[in-house]
Amino acid sequence: MSAKPAERFLLDRVKTPIGVALLVTDAEGRLCALDWADYEHRMAALMRQQYGRSELAEGKAPQEIRAALKDYFAGHLGGLRAIRCRFGGTPFQRDVWSALRKIAPGTTTSYGALAARIERPKAVRAVGHANGANPISVVVPCHRVIGANGTLTGYGGGLERKRWLLAHEGVAVDAS
Repeated sequence: MSAKPAERFLLDRVKTPIGVALLVTDAEGRLCALDWADYEHRMAALMRQQYGRSELAEGKAPQEIRAALKDYFAGHLGGLRAIRCRFGGTPFQRDVWSALRKIAPGTTTSYGALAARIERPKAVRAVGHANGANPISVVVPCHRVIGANGTLTGYGGGLERKRWLLAHEGVAVDAS
């Protein structure tokens, strides 16, 4: 029995106000990962974890994705919803990531509220883990999830990026 061939993904690099974003797209032009250049090693590990054998080749992401991100960083916040995404992960993770996409720009939610939204109110910790494993930063807005007491909690791209993204979307965040 022969092994399944490695799936090929394209890796693009886009400058943003908060660093170089790494965009990974599949053969159908769907966004599979968005991470930061300073976390490229982690992103490659997440890709292997979620898609198995995979190979990343340098190439441009579809213009629609690049344009939507450019518009977002220019202050037009709603365009990210039009980006087609492909999720790996478990069914539970995909439920969490789908719920994240429904959080409107300029708003936040807590892990508990997100767990309730997916009808798993006791799965707060699991929601937190799924949120942390989100491979598509910004577009799947895990940065909009904060602690129940309103504090900033972890963010894979670093708390400074999370703080910047929330402020960019008009959310008042504690400067400490």
